[in-house]
Amino acid sequence: MASAKPKKKNPRLASGRKRVRQDIKLNAANTSLRSKYRTAVKNVEKAVLAGDKTKATELFAKMQAVVDTVADKGIFHKNKAARDKSRLSAKVKALALAAA
Repeated sequence: MASAKPKKKNPRLASGRKRVRQDIKLNAANTSLRSKYRTAVKNVEKAVLAGDKTKATELFAKMQAVVDTVADKGIFHKNKAARDKSRLSAKVKALALAAA
């Protein structure tokens, strides 16, 4: 029980209080976008594992837009976004070749 975090003090200055309010909103927005990114990537991976070429291609196109948006906002690094797109693109292409 001794290792509990100490309670944070409320800022005294008005600018500090405003910053806390802004941080709460920004944190919620960033969490939402981070979740959207991960869900989009996961959906493409599921479609690839299921072997559904048309669904995987369709979801991949949507996933690219989400990934680019999140990377532009700086929530994930642009290199991570590029890496994820590249890996999923290779999986979707391999699936298309296997189906052909």
